[in-house]
Amino acid sequence: MSNPHNTIVEDVQAAIATGSAERCSSVAERVASLFIASAGNLDIEQHALFADVFERLVNTIELRALADVGARIALAELSAQLAPVPQTPIAVIRRLAHHDDIAVAGPVLSESPRLNAEDLIEIANTRSEKHLIAIAGRWWLQEIVTDALLIRRFPSVSRKLMKNPGARISAAGFSIILAQAIADPELAIATGIRADLPSALRRTLLQNATEAVKARLLASAPPHLYEEIRSAIAAATADAEQGMSRCRDFGGAKLTVGQLKQAGKLNEAALLDFARQRRYTETIAAIAELAKCSIELVRPLMQSLRSDGILVPCKAAGLSWTTVAAILDSRFVSGATKPDELTKLKNRYLELTLDEAQRLLKLWNVRAGASAN
Repeated sequence: MSNPHNTIVEDVQAAIATGSAERCSSVAERVASLFIASAGNLDIEQHALFADVFERLVNTIELRALADVGARIALAELSAQLAPVPQTPIAVIRRLAHHDDIAVAGPVLSESPRLNAEDLIEIANTRSEKHLIAIAGRWWLQEIVTDALLIRRFPSVSRKLMKNPGARISAAGFSIILAQAIADPELAIATGIRADLPSALRRTLLQNATEAVKARLLASAPPHLYEEIRSAIAAATADAEQGMSRCRDFGGAKLTVGQLKQAGKLNEAALLDFARQRRYTETIAAIAELAKCSIELVRPLMQSLRSDGILVPCKAAGLSWTTVAAILDSRFVSGATKPDELTKLKNRYLELTLDEAQRLLKLWNVRAGASAN
């Protein structure tokens, strides 16, 4: 070994002997700098020497880091120095990658080429959410790794992966993400503009998306995906309209509501429970009973793409806005009424009086009878 190497070995031995965190940190920086400068020219013996030196330094700094913030910072800086170097001893990289402190583990998890798929999967299965986020940012990830990351179901990890064009996602992985995206607009948009999202899954995503998300998704679409996303939005809208208007059997719902009425348990709380569970037919039957009108009158109001009509029987039944909002959402298999529309409907509902609602119901009943005749 050359004299600089001998000098550093002596410094390492002295730093370890004294147990000084400051001394170890200073030596660690010198060792890392020398290693990086000569990494491509080291023989097997020299590489093994560096591996031993790093291992001993990390041991000493970790012990001091339990009580010394400066030592923890030094270990994080060492990790950042060694992370991008492909010749860094694998044992050192793995040790840093498993470190509890994300400031230490993060650089190698995000960048080190020394970690293979098995290493990343093991960490994905056992370490913290922050460790998984760091892995999710790597420039390239295999499906077996992203599957391991997604199975933990951290929304933050899913968002990171969707914004990483080098992360390959399996069909199973996309299924997990789509389930999370229902309640996460940011994730829905990032997923919707992925070029590798299968067309069928993009349509599924849009079926569950609010109008606001659809608009933002179209505005964010890259040119090569614009037409596909626009067509998927149109198809999802058509599917939703068809789902609202399809025929349903109300026999069971009438029986359920009738039994509740006979037991004296048919009230707003029961209706709210039906609506929140999206029990569509029971919700309609309960509204009709409480508003003292027919299912045939309520059903088309629920199926209409306009939402203001159903406010009338709800007001006639004396329902609170909380229950009305749940009824509006119950019209859809999944998703919810978009916020701006919900605000407008709430204002209309509060302005509508009980007398007006009852008069309208009587008028509609008369018209329905005349049409039947």
